[in-house]
Amino acid sequence: MTIFHLAFNVGDLDGARLFYGDLLGCTEGRSTKTWVDFDFFGHQISLHLGEPFAHRPTGKVGDHMVPMPHFGVLLQLDEWRALADKLVAARQDFVIEPTLRFKGQPGEQATMFLLDPFGNPIEIKGMRDPAGQAFAT
Repeated sequence: MTIFHLAFNVGDLDGARLFYGDLLGCTEGRSTKTWVDFDFFGHQISLHLGEPFAHRPTGKVGDHMVPMPHFGVLLQLDEWRALADKLVAARQDFVIEPTLRFKGQPGEQATMFLLDPFGNPIEIKGMRDPAGQAFAT
């Protein structure tokens, strides 16, 4: 597996640690006074102090308009369900609440969209077989 790296801006590192570390369960890596790395479900995100990227709901997927650009991850369905339950229990606000889309189709997936505390949009997908379903047509 190749590890993906994404660097983006956040408004404050302590708030980022609470959201990505405590809420999402990502392990913190290296850090300085101006940035912090996290293991984002097996991939590296580097959060730097600065202005978060702008986004708008311009991506039409099924019946939803999703924020563009966004980033995310594909999880095994049971891991996705556990995280969705944790976020619902924590009263996390969602752009799109946990839902199932493309039911019965090759790309069937559970999904949820949320914003980090700085407005960065995140999509978290759940699939029975992410490696086999990610590019299914």
